[in-house]
Amino acid sequence: MQELLRFDLQFFADEAGDKTEEPTAKKLDDARKEGQVAKSREIANCLGLLAVFLILRFWAGRMGNQFLGVFNDTYSRIHEILIFWNGEMPVTDLRLLLRRSVLSVILILLPMLIIGFIIAFVSDLIQVQWRPTGKTLQPKLSKINPISGFKKIFSMNSLVELIKSLAKIGLVAVISYNFLKDCYGIIFHFYEMPLLQGIALIGKTVTDLGIRISAIYIVIAGADFGYQKWKFHKDMKMTKQEVKDEYKQSEGDPQIKGKIRQKMMEVSRRRMMQALPQADVVITNPTHYAVAVKYDPQEREAPYVLAKGEGYLAQRIKEVAKEHGIELVENKPVARMLYHNVEVGESIPPELYQAVAEILAFVYHLQGKV
Repeated sequence: MQELLRFDLQFFADEAGDKTEEPTAKKLDDARKEGQVAKSREIANCLGLLAVFLILRFWAGRMGNQFLGVFNDTYSRIHEILIFWNGEMPVTDLRLLLRRSVLSVILILLPMLIIGFIIAFVSDLIQVQWRPTGKTLQPKLSKINPISGFKKIFSMNSLVELIKSLAKIGLVAVISYNFLKDCYGIIFHFYEMPLLQGIALIGKTVTDLGIRISAIYIVIAGADFGYQKWKFHKDMKMTKQEVKDEYKQSEGDPQIKGKIRQKMMEVSRRRMMQALPQADVVITNPTHYAVAVKYDPQEREAPYVLAKGEGYLAQRIKEVAKEHGIELVENKPVARMLYHNVEVGESIPPELYQAVAEILAFVYHLQGKV
């Protein structure tokens, strides 16, 4: 029973682990390249809807006059065509007349459509900044996968979309009822009004109602934007393994880097040991450190470290020095300071000039050079 329970828990466990790590900059940048951003479509919808009703509210009179002008012009031309053709309407003339009328209507509505498009575009631009990508338009098999589609139908996102739709329907119903119930008296007297006055009153009623619905709609859009930001951040979180894999891809596998570093150290050590026979003296600790120093006035103004080592490497330096007849001089303070403060190939610091000069003078004296 215990084994069965363990198997069941493992079955339901997330194979990739829990997403507990914050998304890295690379993960967010890759997601943006794929077109995955935190964006609420409701922001563009509500602002565009509000803009349309505001335009209608303050420009409806002018648009009404323009529509009446198109209507009068169309019927006057129909009358002229009928008189010209003795009561007949050729199909060609009718087609041209309809095309002209439709074009006139589109030109009247065009400013409103352009303003709505600009508002929707700017709202998206503010949310996600400007970085276009065409990857969202590329065909993917996952988009037509029935299993993926079935999962989307019963996902948390679908539930949120359902709640949003019900909230919008309820919002429209409540606001419309509360607004129109105060207009019953006026609505029932429409039949007594002149045509233009009735149309103007209907237009004002519709635009006032639309502005109220759009303004309250902004609350839903703001809540949806907050949810989309939270959901995007949650989806972008990474498991510890994903963070490690990304680090390996961007920075390189630590094990491989360690092997490369070790290989470079071996190459550097081999070159150092090859150059060791050129040293003038090896200063020792005597058991822990060994530093080989060379002085060539034609090459450098000051002595420099040719090789250095600690422990086993120090013993190896001393062995090679003995094989090539290089003097070993024991000086614990100087050996320690050279090992810890001067890298291979570097000149010794000025504060050690006197001590190293005395050691070199001693060695040259032993070798009969001075």
